[in-house]
Amino acid sequence: MATATKTGMMDVASARQSASALEKFLPIVSPEGIRGDEFVSDVRKILASRRLTNGEYVREFESAAAKYLGVPHCVAVSSCTTGLLLTLSALNLNGEVILPSFTFHATAHAVAWNGLEPVFADCEPDTFCVCAKAVQERLSPKTAAILAVHMFGHPASVFELEEIAVRAGIPVIYDSAHAFGSRVGERHTGTFGTAEVFSFSPTKLVVAGEGGLVATRDAGLANRLRAARNYGDAGDSDPEVLGLNARMSEFHAALALRGLEGLEERIERRNQIRLRYETRLGEVPGVSFQRIRAGNRSTCKDFQILVDAGAFGRSRDWLLHFLRESNIEARRYFWPPVHRQKLYRAAWDGQALPVTDWISDCVLNLPIYSSLRDEEVDAVCDTILRAAEIAKKRAAAGQGA
Repeated sequence: MATATKTGMMDVASARQSASALEKFLPIVSPEGIRGDEFVSDVRKILASRRLTNGEYVREFESAAAKYLGVPHCVAVSSCTTGLLLTLSALNLNGEVILPSFTFHATAHAVAWNGLEPVFADCEPDTFCVCAKAVQERLSPKTAAILAVHMFGHPASVFELEEIAVRAGIPVIYDSAHAFGSRVGERHTGTFGTAEVFSFSPTKLVVAGEGGLVATRDAGLANRLRAARNYGDAGDSDPEVLGLNARMSEFHAALALRGLEGLEERIERRNQIRLRYETRLGEVPGVSFQRIRAGNRSTCKDFQILVDAGAFGRSRDWLLHFLRESNIEARRYFWPPVHRQKLYRAAWDGQALPVTDWISDCVLNLPIYSSLRDEEVDAVCDTILRAAEIAKKRAAAGQGA
């Protein structure tokens, strides 16, 4: 025990030494696209109008988002989670919904809130998105829908998933929380499936403070969602759909509308940062990355590495601690996977999800945002390279991870 403690203290000292280029704490995320002066002007206009919800800023944001995405209908809501919840409700589904377990648990919450049964499918080892073949294998007579996720901004296998959905006669909905600005070929996410639901929370590339958006080509669904976000009231105080208060305020819409400006540049910068990380860390034993498939564009909402403890020499959690001691914030998105979380263990049917478990046990997210400087990216990489040297020496000495 004394030896392990002494070794751990040496690792911490090495970590602190490796962080000499970082005088201040480096956060994993920093809110982007916030145009303060313009937004303050918008706030004054909103206050003067006395219209705080259901006003011109919400309508303008919906219109601008629809134009950007290339989709006929966009419905602004209070969050991506409420957007998913209301979309599933508006489709009048009953039975099972197939979804990945490697996702933020809010994806599954939307299913559970609707009284639907989550059925977890394994994910692809390269993109981390739900595997179309695994979805096909999980189909049953009870399957009511497929709920896929564009993981970290990388588009899911939309064409394969939609082919499965068409054959089965069920809708496919996308949790596109990470993917406002992602593309498959020349098509934006937002144009696929029955509906796609986006997030504009503070970690996203377009920030509304809090907020979401449902994009769809289905006019009837859009109309039901507009009523559903307003307690089910379509305007005549005689609801036909079960709704709740899921409106986006004028303030949030104004902030998001301003955030659309410069989005393309932010996506480009994040991809530059991704490539810099991959170039600097590409030769580190035991470190691998999410693969961006040819023809796709990811928003790179997050950047992550997979740490294979056997090849790296130490565990993912050891590297997480090393980075934190080096004044660098890192996180494990998403660990544990949904099927192993307390709320969903009973819902899991025991179907093995080996790729999901592997990725979740190895994933480590690093800082990425468009204002991140090259020298800060290099400082993160230098710290990981230093950690890899220590891990290699520890492994050679036969010391535990």
